[in-house]
Amino acid sequence: MGVALGYSKFSFRLPCIANVPKRRTAELWHWVRRVWRRRIAKGVAMASSVWKGAISFGLLSIPIRLYTAARSERTSLHQLHEKCRTRLRQPLFCPTCNRIVSRDEVVKGFEYEKGHYVLVDQADLKKITPESGRSMEILAFVEKDQVDPIYFDTSYLALPEKDADKPYQLLLKALEDTNRLGVARFVMHQREYMVFVRPRDGGLTVHTMYFLSEIRSVPKYGEKPKNLQLKPAEIKLAEQLVESLAEDFHPAQYHDTYQDDLRALVEAKQKGKTFAERAAPKRAQVIDMMDALKRSVRESGPSPKRLKAAPRRIRRAS
Repeated sequence: MGVALGYSKFSFRLPCIANVPKRRTAELWHWVRRVWRRRIAKGVAMASSVWKGAISFGLLSIPIRLYTAARSERTSLHQLHEKCRTRLRQPLFCPTCNRIVSRDEVVKGFEYEKGHYVLVDQADLKKITPESGRSMEILAFVEKDQVDPIYFDTSYLALPEKDADKPYQLLLKALEDTNRLGVARFVMHQREYMVFVRPRDGGLTVHTMYFLSEIRSVPKYGEKPKNLQLKPAEIKLAEQLVESLAEDFHPAQYHDTYQDDLRALVEAKQKGKTFAERAAPKRAQVIDMMDALKRSVRESGPSPKRLKAAPRRIRRAS
């Protein structure tokens, strides 16, 4: 006997876990998640939508589905007990009672001053939690250049539902021709979002929006120091340096080299191999600004392909 798991075209069977020790069960489900992620990465499992509804503005309604547009890829390292190699768990410890508490003893609260809380229970939260909606209402169309990218948060791909291709393409074409973004409101997973609806690569991309109150400010950011003068020669050299490094944007050439090295390190250690760190080249200290600019321009050379330089890597010990 076993447990069958399936999603779309992806399915497999698990052995019966009724009599499996708790620790082994956790390891089994960890393996399931790893297999699932690998098969999704290979395109075996079809992407699942995170929201289904319709974009609406005026009397027009466009049925769509949202799919996650980007997801960070990280190799996770867990905390283990050095003696037995068991993954450690985070206990819920109460310093006042001096004991570990169970989940059913946990409540939520807002700290309005140090050590003082207003308790908020599930009934309170239920009163203010919006119901999941099926409408993404566009409130305004704004010029694309007026929106600072700092307001962009999570990105989603919007695909039209069956028989919704024409209104979808009409909205896409209108946004492209007018160089505008749609600003809309909708509810997903019982949370209200403000979003931008943007034309991109022949489709509509939806970006959740940071609110103005969420944008941080730092004292003196953007202020020009008093009595600071930029010499024309310095500006010219800086512009020459920028031009020497100018090239078209090709996202495929950028990689998270640390994650690549970490995965290679883990795989090598699984095979009993060792690695030695390659020493990074040291830069000579330059005090004079003009000297630094001149050296940078000389080192950059006439070719804009500076990004082809080999990154700092981990190499195998001899």
